[in-house]
Amino acid sequence: MSFISVTVKPAVLAFLTVLTLAPAAGAADIYIGVAGGADEGRIKLGLRPFEAERAGVADDAAEAAKFQEIIRADLLYSRYFSVPDAAVPEDSKKLKKIHAAWEKTGVRYLVTGTAANLGNLWTLTARVYDLASGEAVVEKYYKGEPASLRRAAHLFADEVVWRITGKKGIAHTRVAFANDSSGSKEIYLADYDGQSFLRLTSDKSISLFPRWSPDGMKLYYTTWRYRNPDAFEIDLQARTVKPVSFAQGLNIPDGVSPEGDKLVLTLSRNNNPSIYEMDLASKELKRLTRSYGVDSSAAYSPDGKFITFVSDRSGNPQVYIMELATGKPQRLTRLNWCDTPRWSPSGDWIAFAGRAERKDPMDIFLVDIAGGQLRQLTRDAGSNEDPTWSPDGRFIAFTSTRDGKDERRIYVMDADGSAPHAISNLTGKSYTPAWGP
Repeated sequence: MSFISVTVKPAVLAFLTVLTLAPAAGAADIYIGVAGGADEGRIKLGLRPFEAERAGVADDAAEAAKFQEIIRADLLYSRYFSVPDAAVPEDSKKLKKIHAAWEKTGVRYLVTGTAANLGNLWTLTARVYDLASGEAVVEKYYKGEPASLRRAAHLFADEVVWRITGKKGIAHTRVAFANDSSGSKEIYLADYDGQSFLRLTSDKSISLFPRWSPDGMKLYYTTWRYRNPDAFEIDLQARTVKPVSFAQGLNIPDGVSPEGDKLVLTLSRNNNPSIYEMDLASKELKRLTRSYGVDSSAAYSPDGKFITFVSDRSGNPQVYIMELATGKPQRLTRLNWCDTPRWSPSGDWIAFAGRAERKDPMDIFLVDIAGGQLRQLTRDAGSNEDPTWSPDGRFIAFTSTRDGKDERRIYVMDADGSAPHAISNLTGKSYTPAWGP
């Protein structure tokens, strides 16, 4: 197998004066988390200590240790593998004997790597061996600048997941969100594990509701920078920002179609907020909802044939779905309050924030698309809002005040509500996360 060489660049660079880079299904489709330490059903994977590319060079050894730590965390987080903590004693430098030593422990695959720190560049050579055949099933060579080290480690971890399980990993994915640590609400990016913060906007106002394009190259968001809630597009590759919708009143981007050619927005246009669909090429608008109430927070189904949204047309805000071809709405919930519905990647479930009674705090719920099953995922842990699915549908990110009413952080939990944990240590309060591809 030949090596694949990949040069990894920082995901987002400085955006001149506008943007700044600042480190800073049914029930069976819901992934059931496994308590820590339980490895039943997981593939046993060996992780041989990564080595210095140049023997005896301390900087290379330190770089190798960084890569190994990140890759190990990613593989464990995937929940597909068990990765023993301890290295296996090796009495030979011959590859076959090394493999044999690891195979005796029940390991099916062995990950190895070497790395170098060249000052303004690093390199990583990494392999995965199938110990049954002795053949390398993954061979990768990466090089890049220091800011892209974590990105390369995430990419390799996802390659391991893909080659061994046939499923797409999420280690390379990112979460966009708003945060007020600068004194105003700005849009940020972070790795799926909460590391590598990037501040995208410097609007010095209120910026909220980031929404991803399906290819992960663009973000749409709302800013009050010009004293009106206008919708803008950030092109992460071209490093440009341009207006999308700036009519008087609300202009809130809710979601991009699976094909990436349309955008659903909440527009007020001097009337009650309603859902509109915009052709992103022509900027032509089509009104999708017409009611005497407020319709907002829309999102496309994975096949692009439906939207889900919130409407108070029947009283308090409830979750609806609507087939785009017919325009026929269907009510799914009957709670005291509902907000921010988001369709699961499988298309079978909708996550939303809501409360059963007026006195209750907001919590995260699931409802199936027929409206027959309702599941509460969070409870007795502050206010929990703004759910967003991981691309593989196995996890949900959300905001929570469980650490105190003055703390609003981004948490991730398994899609059945288990194993919640904070991913963001950024100071200030975080809002409206969106998990990208």
